[in-house]
Amino acid sequence: MDRKDFFYELPPRLIAQRPAPSRTGSRMMLLDKSTGKVEHRRFDEIVSFLSPGDCVVINDSRVIPARLRGISMRTGRPVEFLLHEQLDENHWEVLVKPVKKINEGDRIIFADGLLSAEVKKTTSDGLRVVFFEFDGIFNELLERFGETPLPKYIRRGVESDEDRARYQTVYALHDGSVAAPTAGLHFNEEILKKIAEAEIKIARVTLHVGLGTFRPVKAENIDDHKMHHEFYNIAPDQAKIINEAKSNGKRVLAVGTTSCRTLECGAGINGTVSAGSGRTDLFIRPGYEFKIVGGLLTNFHLPESTLIMLVSALAGRENVLAAYQSAIENEYRFYSYGDCMLVL
Repeated sequence: MDRKDFFYELPPRLIAQRPAPSRTGSRMMLLDKSTGKVEHRRFDEIVSFLSPGDCVVINDSRVIPARLRGISMRTGRPVEFLLHEQLDENHWEVLVKPVKKINEGDRIIFADGLLSAEVKKTTSDGLRVVFFEFDGIFNELLERFGETPLPKYIRRGVESDEDRARYQTVYALHDGSVAAPTAGLHFNEEILKKIAEAEIKIARVTLHVGLGTFRPVKAENIDDHKMHHEFYNIAPDQAKIINEAKSNGKRVLAVGTTSCRTLECGAGINGTVSAGSGRTDLFIRPGYEFKIVGGLLTNFHLPESTLIMLVSALAGRENVLAAYQSAIENEYRFYSYGDCMLVL
């Protein structure tokens, strides 16, 4: 299929610039993946669409304050790092800006001199491997001087006080993501409690959101697109919860495309999830046969992105694009801080 098959026009005014006043206050489009029928509901109704014994799977990765702003010692000019992946205690892969002005051997100063980095090499993906030196504890410095890595379509550019809390799920646990698993942003403790009280199971998986999730598709034929590897983990006790739901004929609902990819990456040929960890570059697009996931809660995604392609694999491209058009006509809020879609 061609990349352009997943294009749609979105009025810029519908791109959410701030979160809804409350986490559970977003609108929710219900999409029947078999018929394409849509209903306009609210997220706080989600429990009514699930049954006892169903399993809701959440991604408990935590967004780190991954944007660092510093000064190049060679040029004296501002430099921006977006941390991508930690390789060892001191080495990270990072995205740099301005990319053409950063050379191997350059040293960048951050955090009033408490943190510095030397550029060691450039990877095949255009990332830089850097070596950090610091006084104190790196994660503490990051919390003090790093910024929430808001997507570029949030035009404020820098984080506000609310972003530190709201661009993070309430169940985030394991540090490692450079972008939020945004479908999970709609949950609060009260909704999670209602899910548990309805005898709906909750299972946790981890996928650290990185380039594999948000890198744009540039290839005309989507089959030529290569995903970047991302770390994932499925613990044995969580795999057991998911597999029990499957064996009982219950639905497995993935909260977000990252949970979906993790589940399908861990799927065995017998339709069960295997515990384990590793790195995945699974690219789910139309033609993919789902082995675990029966439903999906997801936000509205950028045109021509791997995310809208994943949703199209589950619900059909025509159904998804028609649903997006309905969302536009009904003025849903799009992208990270926007409204959501429940695909069943």
